[in-house]
Order: sequence, then C-alpha cells, then structure tokens
Amino acid sequence: MSESIRAVLEMGKEAKMVDLRFADLIGTWQHFSISTHQLTEELFEEGIGFDGSSIRAFQEIHESDMILIPDPTTAFMDQVLEVPTLVLICDIYDPVTRQPYTRDARYVARKAEAYLKQTGIADTSYWGPEAEFFLFNSVRYGGGTNSAFYYIDSVEGWWNSGAEDGKGGQIPPKRGYFPVPPADAMQDVRSKIVLALEAAGVPIEVHHHEVATAGQSEIDMCYDTLTRMADKVMIYKYLVKNIARQNGLTATFMPKPLFEDNGSGMHVHQSLWKGGENVFFDEAGYAQISETARYYIGGLLRHAPALLGIVAPTTNSYRRLVPGFEAPVNLAYSQRNRSAICRIPVYSKSPKAKRIEFRAPDPSCNPYLCFAALLMAGLDGIQNRIDPGEPMDKDLYDLPPEEAKLVKQVPGSLAEVLDALEADHEFLLKGDVFTPDLLEAYISYKRKAEVDPVRMRPHPYEFTLYYDI
Repeated sequence: MSESIRAVLEMGKEAKMVDLRFADLIGTWQHFSISTHQLTEELFEEGIGFDGSSIRAFQEIHESDMILIPDPTTAFMDQVLEVPTLVLICDIYDPVTRQPYTRDARYVARKAEAYLKQTGIADTSYWGPEAEFFLFNSVRYGGGTNSAFYYIDSVEGWWNSGAEDGKGGQIPPKRGYFPVPPADAMQDVRSKIVLALEAAGVPIEVHHHEVATAGQSEIDMCYDTLTRMADKVMIYKYLVKNIARQNGLTATFMPKPLFEDNGSGMHVHQSLWKGGENVFFDEAGYAQISETARYYIGGLLRHAPALLGIVAPTTNSYRRLVPGFEAPVNLAYSQRNRSAICRIPVYSKSPKAKRIEFRAPDPSCNPYLCFAALLMAGLDGIQNRIDPGEPMDKDLYDLPPEEAKLVKQVPGSLAEVLDALEADHEFLLKGDVFTPDLLEAYISYKRKAEVDPVRMRPHPYEFTLYYDI
C-alpha cells in the first residue's frame, strides 16, 4: 500500500461519508458519495462505476458504463458540509479497456505535464490563476417563449444609492479597487472563504475587493503545478459558492453579469522550470525574460483566437472582452501593461518570480483544459521559434487610429473562436494531449447548447431598440 493511500485511509477515520468528484468536459464538478466502509485499498485499484451517458458531452447511452478511480493525493475534508465528509478527486477510466478516458479533462492536464517533460524544454510548469467572482445579495433570472429577464441586487451596488432604507457608501462603477469596509461589505465573507480554502489544503496569498461595484472579489492562490492547480481551482469555486450561500449571498463566476462595469477574468500566470531553474528568466532580456519565454509568448499570440474557444468559452465571455473595461482585447505583449493580452509582471527582480501572465481567460473555463491548452500553445511557440514581435509599452486603448489598426484584436464572439479552434488545433494534438474526439465533442456541445440558443433568442434590449420601428 502506498503512503498516500495509507494517509487517506487514516483521514477516513475522521469522516462519516466519502465524496467522489470529477469534472465534466465543460468544467462543472460532478459527484456522488459512498459510506466510509467502502473506503478501502481496493477502491484505489478497482474504482467504482457510474453512468457516463448522463454527463454532458461524455458517453452515448449504449456505452454508458464508466469507472472513477480516486487520486489519493487529492484528499481533503469538506469545509462546508455538516456531515464530516472526505473528498477525493477522481480520474475517469473505460471499464472494458481499463484505459484513461480521452474526454476526462483531468487526464488531458496530466498528459500535458507528461508532454512537457518529453519535449526536454522543461520538466515542470507552474501556474497561478487569479479567478475573480461576484458576491451578490440575490439574483433572479428566467425566460420562455414570450419573456426573458434577469435581476441582480447587491448591498454594495451603486444602483442602491437612492434606496429609502439605504445607508450609503455604495461603490460606484469601476471604483471597487479597493476601499475598506463598510464600502467593502464582503470582507468577512472573503476571509471565511480564505480560512476554508487553507483548511482544505489550498494556500492563499491575498484577498481583496475588485474593480467593479456589487461585491466583485478576488482571492489569489499560491502557485502550483498544472494538474494540481486545476484541482485547486475546482476546490476554490466550490468553496466560494457554498460559503457565499451559507452567508446569505450568491456567488457567480460568470464573466460579465453587470452592464457598464468591469467583468471577471482569470488572469493566468505561468512559468517553465528545468532542473530547478526558471527557463523564462534572463537578466539581459526585455523585462528580464529569456528568448524561450519570448517564443512561448509568440505561441500564445499566434494561437490566441483558437485558445479563446477553451479559455474564454461562453457567449458571456465576449461581453467582457471589449475595450474600456480593463479587458485584454489586444493581441500584444508588454511589461506592466494591463491593456495587452500578455503581460510580464515586474514586481520582483528575483529569477524565481519571472513569469508570463495571459489575461484573456475567465473563470467560466474548465481549468484542466485551460492550463493544458495554454501550455501546448506556448510549447508550440518555443518549438517553432514563433517571434511575438516588439512589445507594446503604451496604453493600447488610446492609440492613434493609424497605430491602433496595426494591433490585432481578439475575436468578438464564441462562434468566431470555436471556428478558430476548429481550424487551428494541431498544436493541441501533439503528444496525444488533446484528442480529435474530445475537441469535436466540445465544439459540438458549445455550438448546440450555448451559441445557438443565445443566437436564436430575442434580446430584451432589442425591444428598446426596435419595438417601435
């Protein structure tokens, strides 16, 4: 018996239930629970069955049987359930072949890490996502053949400044970064989330209010390796949502829930290491980055339209990716510059701190697929020595028209980036990291379940524009 399994069996003595979790292709955690008496060494060898045809974008009904095998290194005690529950994140296997399931996003992440080692470019990658979210007091939404609506409310929302029972201090649009309480009404809730995350084994660096009104928040996790960081993003989203609910709030990772204010992104910091050395660092390079790092950036910029189909994967993502709200719409790189899609932070001159920040992703993505796709694009840039061009060390939002037209921008819709992903995905197939069947299932689902339903419905604002036409 391995030490990690032995440790899990010991943890199980503190629990009354064991919860087995896995991510679907779109990035939502699924689960079911077993009694602690079923937590045995055999569970980690034989696994446990479930119906794969009931999970979106997974199996057809005639091939529905699948197996979950828990990863003992992922164990943690749930911090929100009343019944003491041990959580294990699982990998998915085919019961006939006993091979990993190609549409298991966590398997894609693990293959990406293995492929990195195969290239010889580096042996480890580190990832630090900044997943922003909103904490609202309430939300209502719905729609049908003859109606469509949503209504959000927040004690912090600027629209409540005129409320009869109001107490003032609401945060104006784009002014949330970052006043102290009582304007920041979410301090204690964020602190509770941080304590729960750390108790679940997710170390935290900082938490704060973000730029938008109405409870926009950010909690930054300490960096980790690719698959493990994606696991932590799943834990993060789970605890944010549940602790918000326990405190009478509702949390959303939807990229752009509010009109005329900043949306929520998930800027992803990344670096490559070999033999304990950061291969992105070069004292003499621009912003102290190496040639390897420049080529990595070249790969990100070259494949950005296709990447967006995975890292900004909702119709709502393209409400965020518009000029004027600190969103990274310009396909350029720069040190310090938050108007470029790729930024090189310069807070520290330490070789260990040198990294690239890709700012286009948002927290609606599947983190396993997001990090794997970014790594594959960057490696393609290194392998093909893709030159990213000159950096843009100026405000890209206020360029003169003759300069602005020379800077490419991100596509403007989910339909466009899915087309780009369909046309440009060979870099993802290297090392069998992504597979054609996964990409086909993913693109098909997105078009049928998201693009078409939004495209075909009247928008409420169209009545303002056109009802009296």
